[in-house]
Amino acid sequence: MRMAELSRASGVPVPTIKYYLRAGLLPPGERTSPNQARYGEAHVRRLRLVRALVEVGKLPIATVAEVLAALDEPASPHHVLGVAQRAVTTPRAVAEGETRERVAQRLREVAERRGWTIKPDEPVTEAVLGVLATVNELGHTHLLDQLDRYAELADLVAESDVDTVVGLPSVEETVEQAVIGMVLGEPLFAALRRLAQLNASAHRFGDPECDPECETSGS
Repeated sequence: MRMAELSRASGVPVPTIKYYLRAGLLPPGERTSPNQARYGEAHVRRLRLVRALVEVGKLPIATVAEVLAALDEPASPHHVLGVAQRAVTTPRAVAEGETRERVAQRLREVAERRGWTIKPDEPVTEAVLGVLATVNELGHTHLLDQLDRYAELADLVAESDVDTVVGLPSVEETVEQAVIGMVLGEPLFAALRRLAQLNASAHRFGDPECDPECETSGS
């Protein structure tokens, strides 16, 4: 297919396709003349993936490039998922001191109970410590008290994420599905959590005079 057909098939405008080609997010098509190239279904699939990462995942182009580079040279799904996690995780630096040690100890205790391995140099570890340090500084220690419960729920979600990619026919499909699940699963879970919070709040604190539709909508 030509670029115009690729645009129709993928839903991505031609100028955006050209930009993705220049940025290296989309491999070049098969050259048929100095000014023409032919594209295939692999290009449609890649464009849909890039669009999802950029528009839904809200990832910067440079980060998308890192994730795609890992996808294009797949080792094990675990390795590539680690690469993708590091690319999309922005840790908040936590200075050495009493606060860091307190929240780090809390995380180690929870990790031990869950059977998790914590690597201090991983960006995701620093990201967790950053949030916990902020919670501690704000004095909202009740969230620290809920950490075991949060970790239990995170385990359930993570197991579900992994279950969705077990048994796929190729490493490439497994890796792609895992990355999509990681990047797009976060905004999905965040939205579902807010929906659940609205309903939990209505059940706990709802106005007795408010009808069910009013309570469900959070009005």
